[in-house]
Amino acid sequence: MSWTNIKRVFKAGFLDFWRNGFVSFTSVLMMIFTLFVIGLAIFSGVILNTTLQEFREKADMNVYFTTDAPEENILALGESLRALPEVATVEYISREEALAQFRERHQNDQLTLQALDELGDNPLGAVLNVRAHELTQYDTIAGFLKSEEALGEGNPQIIEKINYYDEQHRAAVDRLASITDSAKWIGLIVICIFIAATVAISFNTLRLAIYSSRDEIHVMRLVGAGKGYIRAPFVVEGILYGLIAGLITLILFYPITWWMGSATERFFGGINVFSYYLSHFPFFFLVIVGSGVLLGAVASFLAVRRYLQI
Repeated sequence: MSWTNIKRVFKAGFLDFWRNGFVSFTSVLMMIFTLFVIGLAIFSGVILNTTLQEFREKADMNVYFTTDAPEENILALGESLRALPEVATVEYISREEALAQFRERHQNDQLTLQALDELGDNPLGAVLNVRAHELTQYDTIAGFLKSEEALGEGNPQIIEKINYYDEQHRAAVDRLASITDSAKWIGLIVICIFIAATVAISFNTLRLAIYSSRDEIHVMRLVGAGKGYIRAPFVVEGILYGLIAGLITLILFYPITWWMGSATERFFGGINVFSYYLSHFPFFFLVIVGSGVLLGAVASFLAVRRYLQI
């Protein structure tokens, strides 16, 4: 296609866009709705992942040691755990720190504190608090701690208890893993359904917009215009719909995310959607505007080809 024809195509696309004012307004409005749903899907995915990550981080495993366990042996075991690929963090809690935490938890239980004072000695052993990268990896870590490799062959057994083997704790970890996996899949399916529905609505709106120009297309065919030359202005028109809708959607997200930012920070794991929107604006621009332009171009191309039988 020559440069002259390219200029004519773009001019025709712009003229059709402004000439069919009401149709263009309706098409842009529906595409704004579509792109808005796509943007909401991105935010929903981020909030869901952040919330699930917060739940995962609350899961941990405590390794309790005997009161006579040497500190150097406990620290050596901690280093062995940190070397495991499944382990995210290992926190050492000394006997004194464990006692202080126990007193703080039971500060309103005078009977317990009195009984503790009467013992005269610290009855608590040191603790290693272990966090895994994934919930399913605690079983591997617990298995390592039960093996001879953990303490080294010939060393005395200094581990008193691993709370992962408590029935309630293990059931809670397994239940949490199941809930987070299910929530992730359900959220993804719901988001995909909403996006598919809004894209279908937007496509049908563009199809009707092009259908209104069927007489013009018929005349162009009669004078010998080629298929590509006929399609091109409508594709340009569709790209304009998507471009304008994408820019308006990005503008709308600014006040909405600003208004919702503090609420999401309080209720959804500390993520502020306004801060996230600003820090990831190039990504949102690419996705929202790119989706609008692509949807407009493809929908226009298919509508001209399929429904007007060119």
